[in-house]
Amino acid sequence: MAGFRDLRFRAVTALQRHVVNPLARRSPGQILLETTGRTSGLPRRTPVGGRRTGQEFWLVSEFGDRSQYVRNIRKDPRVRVRIKGRWHRGTAHPLPRDDARARLRTLPAYNSAVVRVMGTDLMTVRVDLED
Repeated sequence: MAGFRDLRFRAVTALQRHVVNPLARRSPGQILLETTGRTSGLPRRTPVGGRRTGQEFWLVSEFGDRSQYVRNIRKDPRVRVRIKGRWHRGTAHPLPRDDARARLRTLPAYNSAVVRVMGTDLMTVRVDLED
């Protein structure tokens, strides 16, 4: 089973990195999470699905700590989130103890369905927004 999970992880991340993310980043309505590259120090923008609730933005990572943006957050939790075309600064918090499957039921349905199907190590991430 671990072999299949690794294969799925590699296949999905390659598809996202080379096809889905470059196209999605160009869409003005797409929510983007901007982290700082843990090695390069450069801004890294990742299309995500999630929902703003008050001064918090919630999302679920498909691959938990294996996701590049989660690894970047662990190094530097200061992030920006583009919601409806406007950038918001915030501090991201990976929440491995949160019930990610239950959290997905509170987030947009289409993205949540994709995350459930493609993901192997779901993990909730909360961003405390400053503005």
